[in-house]
Amino acid sequence: MPFITTDDGTNIFYKDHGTGQPVLYSHGWPLSGDAWDGQMVFMGQNGFRVIAHDRRSHGRSDQTWDGNHMDRYADDLQSLITQLDLKDIILVGHSTGGGEITHYVGRHGTSRVAKMVLVGAVPPLMLKTDANPEGTPIEAFDGIRKGTFDDRSQFYKDLTIPFYGYNREGAKISEGVRESFWLQGMMGGLKGQLDCIHEFSEVDYTPGLKAIDVPTLFIHGSDDQIVPIGAAALKAHEIVAGSELKIYEGSSHGLATVEQDRFNADLLAFATAKVLTEA
Repeated sequence: MPFITTDDGTNIFYKDHGTGQPVLYSHGWPLSGDAWDGQMVFMGQNGFRVIAHDRRSHGRSDQTWDGNHMDRYADDLQSLITQLDLKDIILVGHSTGGGEITHYVGRHGTSRVAKMVLVGAVPPLMLKTDANPEGTPIEAFDGIRKGTFDDRSQFYKDLTIPFYGYNREGAKISEGVRESFWLQGMMGGLKGQLDCIHEFSEVDYTPGLKAIDVPTLFIHGSDDQIVPIGAAALKAHEIVAGSELKIYEGSSHGLATVEQDRFNADLLAFATAKVLTEA
């Protein structure tokens, strides 16, 4: 199994397939790089090198007591990028992973980055504050912490219903998708997953968004019940100059899974589009 080792001795698992321009995927909470399998195979078949890692304390990576915070996540990503010597990367981040790639740019710049795609992503800030009234109240995140601590197995099973929009009229529920989510979540460590709740909910990613200077695509479901679009993509798109926003009407947080063919087509179109440069 392939791992890189970070400067604090943590082993980070990753998958690396295909050849061509690299597409590097960052997963959401509490999942693993396996959440991107459908995109990795599709993009790999279309001439790209595809890489996905398991964030520390998630999936097959080491379960650490310390370091489960966004600065470290971004630095772990930097370790992966430099050890694999990736250049001209298309960064793709879902949910917490969108925060991770944004924070990565804020800390390490875009010298190795060609484009970015943020999907149902948490930036700029999920938490409701006086300055961010569209955000989600802290009580909701406290509930996530309690549910995860008390009985994360059942909590993760229950979370799949709003995550994939399975509680909406006409939704076709896949028990296989639900079981895959549960399995990925249960592979990770409780301590790290609890710590990560603060990182996706209370970190302000505005500085990272302002540092983005490469072509950027936001994709968000209008019916995202986990990361509501009003405090997320609608605001982030305005911060990132020249960015593009695609809204999937009526779609959920798990749109990359429930609308896999549509999402894959949009991802490929953006990845292959020529970048216009000023003379």
